[in-house]
Amino acid sequence: MYKPFEGPSLWTGTDLEADQSWRWPWANDELAEIDTALSVAKADGAGWLAVTRDTFPLQAVAAKLARAADELENGRGFVLLEGLPVDRYSEDNRRMIWMGLGHWIGLPVSQDNTGQMMRDIQAQPGDLGAKHERMEDATGGEFLSSKARTYSNGLLRYHTDRTDVVGLLMAQRSASGGESNVASTAAVHNAILKRRPDLLELLYQPIYRSRLGEEAGGGDEVYPLPVFGIENGKLTSHYSRTYVEAAQLMPETPRMTDAQWEALDLLAETAAELAYAMMLKPGDIQLINSHITYHARAAFEDDAASGHARLLHRLWLTMPNSRALPADHAVLWKNIAAGARRGGIAVT
Repeated sequence: MYKPFEGPSLWTGTDLEADQSWRWPWANDELAEIDTALSVAKADGAGWLAVTRDTFPLQAVAAKLARAADELENGRGFVLLEGLPVDRYSEDNRRMIWMGLGHWIGLPVSQDNTGQMMRDIQAQPGDLGAKHERMEDATGGEFLSSKARTYSNGLLRYHTDRTDVVGLLMAQRSASGGESNVASTAAVHNAILKRRPDLLELLYQPIYRSRLGEEAGGGDEVYPLPVFGIENGKLTSHYSRTYVEAAQLMPETPRMTDAQWEALDLLAETAAELAYAMMLKPGDIQLINSHITYHARAAFEDDAASGHARLLHRLWLTMPNSRALPADHAVLWKNIAAGARRGGIAVT
């Protein structure tokens, strides 16, 4: 029934190692243009959260970011912009630059129900469950939300985000660990098709997920959504095991079958086999299309005393050149037309 996908979005970690044309370093004149745009934005006086294309004017850099947007949708689905000299900028200036670049790639959207537009991905001290969302698991223990887990120093499993494109600006590295891993959704799909077409069939059928308290007023607490979908010949995937596990803690949720769990296990194992692992450097900007890539993070250790405390600034971007999504994806995305403004989390 299902056929293997072809095209530039189909790659493996071995392919990325052999051909590193996905690395896009900044040229000196481009960095100078970014500094000029920063000066204009600062003169506007509205602050980094209010930056727009008009207040962060770009020309050559804008053309480069337009090419990146095309590569994200029609190419590999993954780009690394290298060499932004973050050490020479204050925190506010760094955020202003990143917000300005983000507006030239797509349109930033809210990352939680309070309207957070730029999330700092870093390990936080204290009780993460008390600060963020959590549930009680089947044994009476604590089950942390996906949001809470981003604020830990633990590993993050392969997943996709609630947005067309995820942008991560590395500000500081950890003392050790924290590798970033990316995998081609098409490659994972094709491998499962070859190994276990019966399990691939299950991944095209609805699997119940929980919003896990992150979307107050955002719709049904539990909702059905397939892992894979196709619209106009283009693949899309939405996957986070955490939300599936959370849904299974709710008594009203239909129970997952052993075969469905096996299918999710195989997806995660296959993504790990086919992924590319990289250590982001300060100033790197990782851009990934959530519809056609999975990403993960290794556990890490910080050493704040030596200045090695891992910090990334994350943007979620809705893209004007995005693909159309299947009708049954409207339960999550609401707007499924190509180029529609979508993703993010409703503000309450």
